[in-house]
Amino acid sequence: MLEVFLRTLPFFLLIGTGWAAGRTSFFPPEATAWLTRFVFHFALSAMLFRFAATLDVAGLFDLAFVLAYLTGSSAVWILAFTVARRRREPPAAAAMQAHTAMTGNTGFLGVPMLVALLGPRAVGPVLMVLAIDMLVFSSLITLIVTAARQGRLAPATLLPLARGIAGNPMIVSMLAGVAWSGAQLPMPGPLDAFLALLGAAATPGALFAIGAGLAGRGAERLGPAVWLGFAKLVLHPLAVGIAALWVFDVGRDAAGVMIAAAALPVAGNVYMLAQYFGVAVQRVSAAILVSTAAAILTLPVVIALAGYP
Repeated sequence: MLEVFLRTLPFFLLIGTGWAAGRTSFFPPEATAWLTRFVFHFALSAMLFRFAATLDVAGLFDLAFVLAYLTGSSAVWILAFTVARRRREPPAAAAMQAHTAMTGNTGFLGVPMLVALLGPRAVGPVLMVLAIDMLVFSSLITLIVTAARQGRLAPATLLPLARGIAGNPMIVSMLAGVAWSGAQLPMPGPLDAFLALLGAAATPGALFAIGAGLAGRGAERLGPAVWLGFAKLVLHPLAVGIAALWVFDVGRDAAGVMIAAAALPVAGNVYMLAQYFGVAVQRVSAAILVSTAAAILTLPVVIALAGYP
């Protein structure tokens, strides 16, 4: 377990470096915004396309894997929603907290970290988790909050949602890579070198941007934030692990990657959604800060327990 901790520590040190740069105002918020845009639209997209283009499309989709992740994640979502409603939270705020409890930072942290730690075998499962989170759960929270505010779900809501999904660079790059692989197109050497060079910037850039973004987050409402962090870092990997290994019999390697991905801290895009809708903003912000700090210790434990050296 100590070995896993030491292997994950450099990733969190990069996050800490970004946090220090942001906290001291050496790296101002506008610089963080532009770095995030570069990583999101260019570096991470190049990495995802290159990963997807080398996958075996026929073996990528695993129904048992999808059902296991959906089942475990949905169980945590329902639990967090129920807890929030028992605290007399409005439906929209309860749904946002439920989304916080099971949406990990798979894009900016999970893809670069887990692939680096676990090797090529992690690529397919990590991309599947990322796709499910974006296509299913991000769509779900948007529909729920919109319906809660309007009192109904209008068909006009679906068009902007579809546009948002279709315009997401991570989804576009993954789908383009899968299409490339499915067509069995050769990867020219210069193109592969370009994608590798640009994609190499994703890991340090994304981790630094995560830390710099955390520098501006407060830690108000620590009670709910600690609960949401516990749900994300402990209950989520536990739930998907039970679903994967005991209910749907997912292969050991794929299940281990799924469990590790579920143990990632709360994603930054949850805060963007909360801010956009004006729902549970402080609680989500504090949960991101708390879960990212705690993941320094919890993530290596989960990875080790999942059976990875």
